[in-house]
Amino acid sequence: MDSQTLMMLSEKYVAHTYARYPIVLVRGKGTRVWDVDGKEYLDFVAGLAVCNLGHCHPRVVKALQNQAEKLIHVSNFYYIEPQIQLASLLCKHSFADKVFFCNSGAEANEGAMKLARKYAKEKMEGDRYEIITMEGSFHGRTLATLTATAQEKFHKGYSPLMPGFKYVPFNDPEAVRKAVDSKTCAVMLEPVQGEGGVNCPSEGYLKDLREICDEKGILLIFDEVQVGMGRTGKLFAYEHEGIEPDLLTLAKSLAGGVPIGALLIKKGIAESFGPGDHASTFGGNPLATAAGVAALSAILEEGMLENCEKVGSYFLSCLEEMKKKFAFIKEVRGKGLILGIELKMEGGSIVKEMLQRGILINCTMGNVLRFLPPLIVTKEEVDRVVETLEEVFNKI
Repeated sequence: MDSQTLMMLSEKYVAHTYARYPIVLVRGKGTRVWDVDGKEYLDFVAGLAVCNLGHCHPRVVKALQNQAEKLIHVSNFYYIEPQIQLASLLCKHSFADKVFFCNSGAEANEGAMKLARKYAKEKMEGDRYEIITMEGSFHGRTLATLTATAQEKFHKGYSPLMPGFKYVPFNDPEAVRKAVDSKTCAVMLEPVQGEGGVNCPSEGYLKDLREICDEKGILLIFDEVQVGMGRTGKLFAYEHEGIEPDLLTLAKSLAGGVPIGALLIKKGIAESFGPGDHASTFGGNPLATAAGVAALSAILEEGMLENCEKVGSYFLSCLEEMKKKFAFIKEVRGKGLILGIELKMEGGSIVKEMLQRGILINCTMGNVLRFLPPLIVTKEEVDRVVETLEEVFNKI
């Protein structure tokens, strides 16, 4: 079918929960994707930080092929070999002692919130159930994670929201300290806010939160769904500050494009989840976790973290130089290969213009151009994006 036919069928049969761009992508390799009409695009969206290894990385493809021929699904009533392997790898390379697997970032965050409440009931004095989250955050689309997301635009039409959440400004440790009370069980945040506009914390902010949580005897939860798995130049964003959370959520790029979610947990806290306390039918299934083992191994063994740090610094410097040329650029920010340009105007038309020129980028918060290329991206590809963006900007 041609693109027009496919788009017409989508409009007829697929729920209208996305404002889609008028292309039908059918193939990907590395940093490139192709539409049904054969046009090539340089992909600086990467499935919204899902395709960190690039599209169809050979190790992930081979792992999926091999696993699909052996075993696609069994219940978690039984031990699952690649699930055990992936959990072992994640614990070996993080602060965690235990892993709970699910299917998405929202589910991982739901699991974290459930565990925080249950741990509080068992280990903390009083009735502690409230979780403090940050303004501008994004934690998912389920009713609880939607409520945890401290952006009013996502709340409209879904009241009454779940009780048990309190919001404070991002990057303000004293606001957190003042918000903690006898009902607080945890503080939850993204170490870098992605959907909220690529907001990076000041140096020392995460350390301050760790100290506050320790002082108050509450849990610290990091949502690394978007920034984990190498996106900031380290495997996990918390490593930049030299501190550890109590719980950490992952999803997106964990299995190289295959749906998966994970909750990483310290041992003493994990004990509050016993058999029957939480579950996921497809969580940790053989296919997804085999892909996860391949994806994580590739990130660790193929120099992707080093490339992310090197090319990310180069990309950031290019964008900072661009800021000097255009008065409508308000700020450039980011870490590794999650970068943003905040504009003094709407950015949607710029995304469309870049699409026409064969480059995929994203706009969030209405005026923040967000760049999330695969971790294998080259300086030459960055140069192409920067040069094309300057051409677009020059027309404004």
